[in-house]
Amino acid sequence: MTDTIVVEGVRKAYGGKQALDGLDLVVGGGTVHAVLGPNGAGKTTAVRIMATLLRHDEGSVRVAGYDVRTKAAEVRRRIGLLGQHAAVDEELGGRQNLEMFGRLHHLGARRAGTRADELLERFGLADTGRKAVKQYSGGMRRRLDLAASLITEPQVLFLDEPTTGLDPRGRAEVWQSVRSLVGGGTTVLLTTQYLEEADQLADRISVIDGGRVVADGTADQLKAKLGGDRIDVVVRNAADLPRAAELLPGDPDVDEDRRLLSAPVSDRMAALTETVRALEGAGIEAEDIVLRRPSLDEVFLHLTKEGAA
Repeated sequence: MTDTIVVEGVRKAYGGKQALDGLDLVVGGGTVHAVLGPNGAGKTTAVRIMATLLRHDEGSVRVAGYDVRTKAAEVRRRIGLLGQHAAVDEELGGRQNLEMFGRLHHLGARRAGTRADELLERFGLADTGRKAVKQYSGGMRRRLDLAASLITEPQVLFLDEPTTGLDPRGRAEVWQSVRSLVGGGTTVLLTTQYLEEADQLADRISVIDGGRVVADGTADQLKAKLGGDRIDVVVRNAADLPRAAELLPGDPDVDEDRRLLSAPVSDRMAALTETVRALEGAGIEAEDIVLRRPSLDEVFLHLTKEGAA
């Protein structure tokens, strides 16, 4: 597998404020690579640089084998971009929108029409192609946006928070579309604030904070940074939380509103047995006890907190 995107030591400042501070990023071809980070971490700035919409101050960026600064036209021929906000015309039908994008990309009338039909079929919009986009659901509109970004069959697709504002059904529709793209060989770089989205879609995840990558790996590798498995205990009486916390291993996290204690464990079954016995011995009643892997949300909060420290 070759590297389709290579970012090395990239810096970008706005009026003296450093948006990117030595960003390094490598994205393998034919994969989904998610970039996570809090607001202001530099995610959108990085995408705009990789998509040739913004010039970086220092460092190098190569996309599909071409330098984005010296070969910007070659990069643009090989990429698609789906931004945070809809780019389609709501008064036009779905097919009209796609034909318009095709003509803007100099496909010619016949090829633009053929490509529009192919994409409508691919994204399950064939029956709605003549309906005005303003009558589309949120998920349908976002799928049409995605179709428009693929009008030229790009090698690399940048998705900048593609499911913001969508309900769970609409989000699932977009996820399925992304999976089908990658199955066809497209490389996808995804920025998102939905941790579940990265967990569901990404082959690899980079966490950005303060304009640089603070962690990189698969979802499982990042979760392992929190020490493997965790035990969650929900006590029936909130007043028992302090005593219960003393019985759990390590320094457990306490959520008073949910009456929840959560602690890392190394030996799953031994920890479960010991916790049950300790709670019973102390006369503390538990509503639920669960062994689980850390969530990507916990990893994200842990890593970005470290980056901010």
